[in-house]
Amino acid sequence: MPEAIAFAFVAGVTPLSGLYAAFIVGLITAVIGGRPGMISGATGALAVVMVSLVVDHGAQYLFATVVLMGILQILAGVFRLGKFIRMVPQPVMLGFVNGLAIVIGISQIGQFKVINSMGELEWMSGSPLLYSYCIVVLTMAIIWLLPKFSKIFPATLIAILLTSGLVIGFDIPIPRVGDLASVAGGLPSFSIPMVPINFETLIIIFPYALILAAIGLIESLLTLNLVGEITNQKGGASKECLAQGVSNTVTGFFGGMGGCAMIGQSMINVKSGGRTRISSVSAALFLLTFILFTSSLIELIPIAALVGVMFMVVLATFAWNSLKLLFVVPKSDALVIILVTVVTVYADLAIAVVVGVIVSALVFAWKSASRINAIERQSRTEKGAKVYEIEGPLFFSSTNSFLEIFKPSQDPDLIIIDFARSKVIDQSALKAIEDIADKYSNLGKKVRLRHLSKDCHRLLSRTGQLIMDSDDDPEYSVAADYEVKIGIFGK
Repeated sequence: MPEAIAFAFVAGVTPLSGLYAAFIVGLITAVIGGRPGMISGATGALAVVMVSLVVDHGAQYLFATVVLMGILQILAGVFRLGKFIRMVPQPVMLGFVNGLAIVIGISQIGQFKVINSMGELEWMSGSPLLYSYCIVVLTMAIIWLLPKFSKIFPATLIAILLTSGLVIGFDIPIPRVGDLASVAGGLPSFSIPMVPINFETLIIIFPYALILAAIGLIESLLTLNLVGEITNQKGGASKECLAQGVSNTVTGFFGGMGGCAMIGQSMINVKSGGRTRISSVSAALFLLTFILFTSSLIELIPIAALVGVMFMVVLATFAWNSLKLLFVVPKSDALVIILVTVVTVYADLAIAVVVGVIVSALVFAWKSASRINAIERQSRTEKGAKVYEIEGPLFFSSTNSFLEIFKPSQDPDLIIIDFARSKVIDQSALKAIEDIADKYSNLGKKVRLRHLSKDCHRLLSRTGQLIMDSDDDPEYSVAADYEVKIGIFGK
């Protein structure tokens, strides 16, 4: 609950929007999600993206965005896009997590501002600022120290109760939740977001919906994998996409800010033995109970205590081990970690992940290009022929290195290109094979291909590039040779 309220403040909406999102998203994903034991709700990753939309257009546009976000996530589940999470490299994940932690931490600094007599925000000063600092430190200290003595009671809840009691008991003059907005409310009620239903509205909300959908699914699927490692469960990615989509679509119609899986809470729940759907459902129902019956008490919570909670979330979220890894992993991986972190802080999480994946792919392509080479030898079956045994994948990035291997002017009248330790992957590879065959043909020499795997054989046959007498033997017990047709791809 404290985190849901804090995330609502980060997003610029009322605490009830965060609490309703935590309840609805948490309940629906608990019932139909892809992994039992996961906890979902309002998160900082989404909140930091929402704030600019709320500032520029208001909360109603946010609710419409959340509905569209949910629809996009449902489509991702229908088309089984969740499996592509495996394409996100570990350095990208580390950068993503670190950037998220930094963004959440920076967003909390604004909580030390208050509204002056002119209705403008200004920094706290004097005693309120000093007291706020003390409450922040005290909250963090309790959350850090209490688990060292006992794990029976949740440290965050105890910290909130103790600091709130201290502030109330001594009437310390610092801002409280009730000073910013009321959390009093009943059951969430259905309402259609009050926005114009036209193309202009779609232009406004679609970019935010796309980013939020991507961030929500990335964080949810990362959590899915982490929980799966603990519980020895596999699969469920597409089901989780559907669950997140349905929950956010419903949330948008009930005034919630939207949400996704919560890594920290899910880890706590699973490690505490909550590995069934009952644990997640119970968490959502208890939250609703607090909304209905304890709102007056929640409003007494000091904002500084929530800031302390969020700072501890930041410390727990940041992958501190990645700082050491920067000096031991390959430089390219270190670059990706730093790049994704920086882009996350200065742009948004979805763009950061996309950039990280693209850079990682380019690095992989560059490294793979340098690994292609050939062993040259005389043929044992064709008198006077020369064999090039290719090693490494042949694709767009390695074609230049592939072409540089051959010596058409120096080679005999027949060369054999052996692909037993290589693989023909894309059109660029096909064009490279044709180019090398053309060079030899212009000199009156022949090129034959040997040891084509089934998929390579299928690829070259489909383009009409092979002159063949029989099918290649996938077990390589028979080495069938193929000549190359020239002119398939042109000059």
